[in-house]
Amino acid sequence: MKTSSENEIRYDRFGRMEYHPDFHPNHKRPFSESDLEYLCKFWETDHRQTMAFALGRTEHTLGVKVASLKKRGLYEYYKSLNKHW
Repeated sequence: MKTSSENEIRYDRFGRMEYHPDFHPNHKRPFSESDLEYLCKFWETDHRQTMAFALGRTEHTLGVKVASLKKRGLYEYYKSLNKHW
């Protein structure tokens, strides 16, 4: 049986929801090509929280992934892929 503290939703100092198994089922799983395309295509226009719920990951994880893709020169590739989104 889960205690109430295990179900508690917590936020970091920036107001982002921290990992919670009910809201982030894809935590620590690899990003699919579709996930990466969605992330890059809507990163500049959609709300971070909406994207986090849609992808089942934390907002922080999405920010780290975008920074990594930009650093490796893959952000624009996925943004213009037009295969899944």
